[in-house]
Amino acid sequence: MRRVAYALPLFVLISACSSKPTPVPQPVQKPKQPALITPTARPAFDSVQPITPLRGDFAGNLSAQRFIDRMVSQHDFNRQHLQDLLAQTRELDWVIRLMDRQAPTYTPPSGPNGAWLRYRKKFITPGNVRNGVLFWDQYEADLERAFHTYGVPPEIIVGIIGVETRWGRVMGNTRIIDALATLAFSYPRRAEFFSGELEQFLLQARKEGEDPLSMRGSYAGAMGYGQFMPSSFTQYAVDFDGDGQRDLWNPRDAIGSVANYFKQHGWITGDTVAVRATGQARSLENGFETRYPISVLTAAGLRPQSSLGNHQSASLLRLDMGNTYQYWYGLPNFYVITRYNHSTHYAMAVWELGKAVDSQRHGSR
Repeated sequence: MRRVAYALPLFVLISACSSKPTPVPQPVQKPKQPALITPTARPAFDSVQPITPLRGDFAGNLSAQRFIDRMVSQHDFNRQHLQDLLAQTRELDWVIRLMDRQAPTYTPPSGPNGAWLRYRKKFITPGNVRNGVLFWDQYEADLERAFHTYGVPPEIIVGIIGVETRWGRVMGNTRIIDALATLAFSYPRRAEFFSGELEQFLLQARKEGEDPLSMRGSYAGAMGYGQFMPSSFTQYAVDFDGDGQRDLWNPRDAIGSVANYFKQHGWITGDTVAVRATGQARSLENGFETRYPISVLTAAGLRPQSSLGNHQSASLLRLDMGNTYQYWYGLPNFYVITRYNHSTHYAMAVWELGKAVDSQRHGSR
């Protein structure tokens, strides 16, 4: 997914796992509101579009004006309608401050310090696993249908939605248009990326007949149960419940969309994700983007604890266990999970959370 990739999603910083399971959030039927930007945006023949200055927080912002010009020329948006929309859009200083704090400044530690254990405990707790069981039980038919349609097992879909939004409990309450416009027009470091996301968001709202001022999500513009960015919505969202609309705030559409995302990124049905290794390989570079022949990993001192199947190469994954490192053979499906968020910790948490929920379901029956 062309997403904002952070090792730790924002909601982890602001929420804690409950010790008791809480009810699975029910899909809310959003009231239909007139879209502020319509599909018939091309001006009538010989009409003159208004050239009144842009009002509001982005008045006089050259980036905003260039964006409007592009949307008018490339996508036939009505200039006055778009200016009226952006006049109601707010610049959020706190989003910029938060993005600056989340900017990569990572310095590798000199030795193991338990980083993986701290990350893992944010997600894999008894209460959180029980909530995952509730979600899986409620949407079991949809998860099975997604598996048969796309080949992605339920535990991976459940793991993604659990890590991203606690199965819909923490989806963000920031107006998406405010977040995207702030980062597109007032955050030069990532302006090009977020300008593209704002473009896709407005095109999506126009196509789906949504009011762009009513849609809420994360501080970076991610949406719904699976926290898709707008560009990922455009490419991978599906109408999985067949109601004629792709709605990522609907858990059924979200389940199908996450499964489609994984299929399109190369998920191999029936293959494993990673295999635990015995031994240490500190002399080799590690990470989900590495790729070594199995013979090289063997020569470095590693042995797989279970079958690698027909795989002749693997990435070298290293987890910081506090007093030592734990090594894994990362297989293609592990890399596919990192397409959702470019982090070894993230992908391992998704996989382990999904497996923990699956195990709890079978153990409680």
